[in-house]
Amino acid sequence: ADFDAKKKRKVAEIYRALNSDPIDVATLRRMAISEGGLLTNEIRCKVWPKLLSVNTDDLPPPPGKELREDNKDYQQVLLDVRRSLRRFPPGMPDDQREGLQEELIDIILHVLKRNPQLHYYQGYHDIVVTFLLVAGDRLATALVEKLSTHHLRDFMDSTMDNTKHILNYLMPIIDQVNPEMHHFMQSAEVGTIFALSWLITWFGHVLLDLRHVVRLYDFFLACHPLMPIYFAAVIVLHREQEVLDCECDMASVHHLLSQIPQDLPYESLISKAGDLFVQFPPSKLTKEAAQAAQAERTAASTFKDFELASVQQRPDTVLRQRFRERLRGEERLRGEERTKFILPKPRTNRFVRLAVMGLTVALGAAALAVVKSALEWAPKFELQIFP
Repeated sequence: ADFDAKKKRKVAEIYRALNSDPIDVATLRRMAISEGGLLTNEIRCKVWPKLLSVNTDDLPPPPGKELREDNKDYQQVLLDVRRSLRRFPPGMPDDQREGLQEELIDIILHVLKRNPQLHYYQGYHDIVVTFLLVAGDRLATALVEKLSTHHLRDFMDSTMDNTKHILNYLMPIIDQVNPEMHHFMQSAEVGTIFALSWLITWFGHVLLDLRHVVRLYDFFLACHPLMPIYFAAVIVLHREQEVLDCECDMASVHHLLSQIPQDLPYESLISKAGDLFVQFPPSKLTKEAAQAAQAERTAASTFKDFELASVQQRPDTVLRQRFRERLRGEERLRGEERTKFILPKPRTNRFVRLAVMGLTVALGAAALAVVKSALEWAPKFELQIFP
């Protein structure tokens, strides 16, 4: 009963924000971030366009047959969409699913045709299908086009340079929170490739339950474009004991981390990711992640398009206000104590022994070299990380 009452209050607050003049985007962001997100797909269809500044009165027309003619990406898109069966709800009739797959192909080709600077990548369809299932083809097309030219822009370059740069934020975030775990992962030479499919599909490829995926999309759409890498970091940090109990070699740690659990405490992790972003914003991690000149070319540089005139409506401000409120609540409950997870632990020089045979170490180093080489020279390397 209490849950139903809270849900009704939240729905009422969302509709008040939608009906205000001007629309209260700050409240919509807060609702998308807070527990439960936007609650229903009906509400998402109203709020997601506001978070992305999409005009729902000017949606693209239905696609024509010419869209698929002489399109350089058509065959690859077709192959990927045909392999996307598990992204559709279980029990959906075949004819309905096949119709949606045709719409999925058209949405992707429409966005690519209208934006020739964008390059298709394997995993893009995992994001697009989420919008299609929530919003229908025409609204999904408009939302995906805006997303592709902003939040996803780095993934759609002709090379993976900017994608690699974003992945490079993962280890510095982990280091700030848990230096011992960071040291262990560095010693194992595991790198960040295990998180690549998480990042470039916004977890759509690795989470089986659509409810969890759309909850994350509520969060990501309301936040900074780099928030998915913070969420990736809190997943790794959440699995601290599993990681530290693992053999300290690349193959073992990579295998463990690449198998993402489905029963994650999503609301708790979303809250922690938001807190970490406030404590350790990208600007504080840039030196560790990469050179500043490279950072300027990431999606973060395009995010000003979404910042409204009022500073109170910027998503970073919403997160900071929320973080301060949570800290005040903790002070009332526990005095000066703070949540251990979100505050950096004392740095330690704990020595980690590599309990592996020489052959395993050699193979791990060789595999790491192959991965680095593939990332450097092959923009389509992501083909190898999708089962």
